[in-house]
Amino acid sequence: MAVLLTQADEFTSALEAYAPRYGVELSAPQIAKLRRYYEHVMHWNKRLHLVAPCSPTEFATRHVLESLLAVPFLTARARVADLGSGAGLPIIPCSIVRPVLRATLFEANGKKAVFLREALKLLDMGVAAKVINERFEATPAMDVEIITGRALDRFTEIFPRILEWSPPSATLLLFGGHELEALLERHALNYRAVHIPESERRFLFIVRRTPRSISKK
Repeated sequence: MAVLLTQADEFTSALEAYAPRYGVELSAPQIAKLRRYYEHVMHWNKRLHLVAPCSPTEFATRHVLESLLAVPFLTARARVADLGSGAGLPIIPCSIVRPVLRATLFEANGKKAVFLREALKLLDMGVAAKVINERFEATPAMDVEIITGRALDRFTEIFPRILEWSPPSATLLLFGGHELEALLERHALNYRAVHIPESERRFLFIVRRTPRSISKK
């Protein structure tokens, strides 16, 4: 008798199958937490539209494994500000794999902020992470080493605000395509662009506000 896989089963299988393509190694406890996170997002998604409708495999690759590309650039115990957290991407998957991070998640939408707080509680991240229900630019600049951003609304409009708000020594880990790259060029920023597997035009940009020196892989 055939066993019917649940969507969570399909997500877990895809996570395990595609992780090597992203250079990601996951332990069994990490996979179990990422599964709980996936189920939590799917439970809330119909009400809050956290992510566009997608298959379990696409969520595993396009959202979780893509987010985990940032992990090698997150130093141990780094203080991180995640801007426009929404579904908690990329910072929640990163915090699952790198639990010593100290993360602040900025989310202006009240209902999404509630979702994020519930997710942190579910995943036992309450001590290491907190949610601020405000736009980042409405708060004083924070003393952080890393700033993350993925799928930010009106990126072109708010990018100058991100630069103004960011500590000069902070590293920005930003996910995007050629439009974002054009912004980095326009501001003469030093960056490295890491191509995202399973995509044609998406990159993780590692941005430092130092004299320009650009390399890609």
